[in-house]
Amino acid sequence: MRHRKKLNHLGRTSSHRKAMLANMASSLILHKRITTTVAKAKALRIYVEPLITRSKEDSTHSRRVVFSYLKDKYAVSELFREVSPRVAERPGGYTRILRTGNRLGDNADMCIIELVDYNENMLEAQKEKKAAGKRSRRGRRGKGAGAGETPATGQVKGTPEKAPSAEEQKQEETAVAEAAKEEAPAAEEKKEEPAAEEEVKEEPAAEEVKEEPAAEEEVKEEPAAEEEGKKDEKPSDEQKS
Repeated sequence: MRHRKKLNHLGRTSSHRKAMLANMASSLILHKRITTTVAKAKALRIYVEPLITRSKEDSTHSRRVVFSYLKDKYAVSELFREVSPRVAERPGGYTRILRTGNRLGDNADMCIIELVDYNENMLEAQKEKKAAGKRSRRGRRGKGAGAGETPATGQVKGTPEKAPSAEEQKQEETAVAEAAKEEAPAAEEKKEEPAAEEEVKEEPAAEEVKEEPAAEEEVKEEPAAEEEGKKDEKPSDEQKS
């Protein structure tokens, strides 16, 4: 019975167990992944994760505390220079245990323990899942839509909607572009028509103004011709007398 026995002694003395965990923690920090038994991996996780949390504060005191556990200056330098910047935003859970089956010989349960932020394959898979998230085509309920219809399509709830193909989307885009091109020249013609009418209205007014002075000149010329006729007639009467 292991009631209230939180620590697994792993069948070793205290000094042997501490030296083994320190060696395994240094190897995990330097190589980012090691293969061991499940029991040792669970004990190592309890041992190394507090040290990784301590490395987030890069100070002389933190380095001395970590060195007292690891007993390896190269592992301490790697932890504070390379590992701590990567795990700075992670609140915990820095390691992952992946079971690999049983070992030949003693049939021990084996596993791989690794640092989570250094498994590039899993990180790429997570990015692809986020990028390929599902997109719903349902529009929000509008004010004028019926109780059992969607505002975008007017279909009754429960009926499946067919997603448009790529060719249909291209046809819709070309139709919209052609409609925009046709509307642009029509708007320009409407703007040009009033200008042409104004020119037509202005031409007759200019002709009338030009014709009026000519008529006045003719009127003035007629009295002058009459005066000359009268002058010609007076000498003829005097000659008769």
